[in-house]
Amino acid sequence: MPENHARIPEPRQDGASGTPADAVPVTAARDPEAPAPAAADSRSAAKAAGKSAGSPVLAWLKEIATVVVIAVVLSFLIKTFLFRAFFIPSESMVNTLDVDDRIFVNLLVPEPFSLSRGDVVVFRDTKGWLPAAPEKEQGPFTWIQDGLTFVGLLPDNSEQHLVKRVIGLPGDHVVCCDAGGKLTINGTAINESYVNPAEVPQIRTFDVVVPEGKVWVMGDNRNHSADSRAHMDSDGGFIDLDDLEGKAAVIAWPLNRITTLGNYPDVFRNVTAAP
Repeated sequence: MPENHARIPEPRQDGASGTPADAVPVTAARDPEAPAPAAADSRSAAKAAGKSAGSPVLAWLKEIATVVVIAVVLSFLIKTFLFRAFFIPSESMVNTLDVDDRIFVNLLVPEPFSLSRGDVVVFRDTKGWLPAAPEKEQGPFTWIQDGLTFVGLLPDNSEQHLVKRVIGLPGDHVVCCDAGGKLTINGTAINESYVNPAEVPQIRTFDVVVPEGKVWVMGDNRNHSADSRAHMDSDGGFIDLDDLEGKAAVIAWPLNRITTLGNYPDVFRNVTAAP
């Protein structure tokens, strides 16, 4: 019985070259009106360049707006969590601080960083030490000043803050004065080198133990400072730790007074811890 084989047709040869006719490549037809790819890319690049070159002012304004927004946001975050600017309107801290000084206050003190004796602090006047602030005069640009103060680009000119030096921490026994006219803390006399040397401080006697959660504060310009000594009839003259804005760290203005503010650790080195 004859075997059944599928007959495979022989490939047709194309001319003398021997190339199978079925293997001839097929080229897709291209629309003669369509631009060549390279030409299309060139036109797109030209259009983009034309747009950029046509609005340099708009691009510049966008850059300026971005920088301003970033600066305002950063300033607000710094003022809220790290540092805040304040204006010094009185002479109670001369020579350490002069009238009209601008200072930066570290908001991380007393929390999370601890407060130390000798720190210069800014605090809110919740005890009524200051007279009521006069009503602010409203001008055409008052809202701009308020806005810049709010975000931290201008110092706080409010008169409802005070700046003093911490003398007694919670539990400290502070007395004025010993036989030599010196202040004592927990029985140790201190030599207050930060006090204004231009005048001999008038002695105001007091004998206090600082309660928990409070501090005793005094000005460096003793004869011109209405500090804890002058307000003993108001909560004993003590300031609540919760009222502290922070520790004054730097004098930022005027330029010839730029410096850091220290807390004179040598003055308090020998003071024992509160009992």
